[in-house]
Amino acid sequence: MTLSIILLAAGHGTRMNSKTQKILHAVGGKPMIMHLFEAAETVADGRPLLIVGKGADALQTLLNDRAEYVVQAKKMGTGHAVMIAKPYQQGQSDQVIVAYGDMPLLKAETMHRLAEQQAKSGAAVVMLSLIGDPDTSFGRVVRDENGRVTEIIEVAEAKQRPNPAAYLSIPELNAGVYCFDADWLWQNINDLPIRQARSGQEYYLTDMVGTAVSQNKLVEAIISDEPDECLGAGTRAEMVMVEKAFRRRANGRLLAQGVTLIDPDNCYIDQDVTVGQDTVIWPGTYLQGNTAVGKNCTIGPNTVLKNAAIGDNCHIAQASITGATVVNGTTTKPFIIMNNEFLISNN
Repeated sequence: MTLSIILLAAGHGTRMNSKTQKILHAVGGKPMIMHLFEAAETVADGRPLLIVGKGADALQTLLNDRAEYVVQAKKMGTGHAVMIAKPYQQGQSDQVIVAYGDMPLLKAETMHRLAEQQAKSGAAVVMLSLIGDPDTSFGRVVRDENGRVTEIIEVAEAKQRPNPAAYLSIPELNAGVYCFDADWLWQNINDLPIRQARSGQEYYLTDMVGTAVSQNKLVEAIISDEPDECLGAGTRAEMVMVEKAFRRRANGRLLAQGVTLIDPDNCYIDQDVTVGQDTVIWPGTYLQGNTAVGKNCTIGPNTVLKNAAIGDNCHIAQASITGATVVNGTTTKPFIIMNNEFLISNN
């Protein structure tokens, strides 16, 4: 089975109140889109395809020829975004995953799960869902008495139904990530109904679920093991939540690998950082970029390491080290500042 991935990246993010496109804002140590794109690269059989808007030069400069691009000149919804990908993707793969570009916590492993389940069951659609807050604005995943997915109902639509409370109380929410049978997707994507949205007429990708059900095709939903990965970052307040989720993920990974964090809530560790066994990290420490710390070190308090290489058995406190290498067994003096240097020893 061959797999293509389409990332929806055309939105500017007006709620961010920024001149910079939403998905280029940094969270977890790198531009938002990079987390998702790098995960997609490891899963897709070809270059991921990005649906971009006008003026996407900065995004294309960031990713260069690692991606393919299709411009959505007129924004008419998520369904329309996939429609315009059809001429570039039809016949290229057996499966197609579609995800939002502002979901930086989505893991490659989860995309693998969706693709594996679609290949196993032959479903028209396998979607990602989560168990979440009933007050959320996410669409609800409706299942029948046998547990089969029958529809995705948006909050606004639920409120128009005869018994809205029954729908709004559904705890299973649509995360907005789908794995489609490619042939089925391209045969049906142009038949989506047009809907009247606040900004004008739009095609909703969620309506593909209804299309599949109406054809008696199987639709499945896999509930995420980690609800954090379904977080989106459409506002600066949501970016704060995403940043905290990245920190929880990095901290959890390091704790499982034998690293001691004295106060995890006050350590700020990027996703690409590596730390050796039995190293102790004290509060007020920032490990950024591609920093690598060796074994049996003591780092912090109040230390910033960015793109630094720290050897084994080092003791670094009250320091700022950027792009520098510190060899095994080094103890730095307090308040040292290093930039692109090579510290042999300061004992």
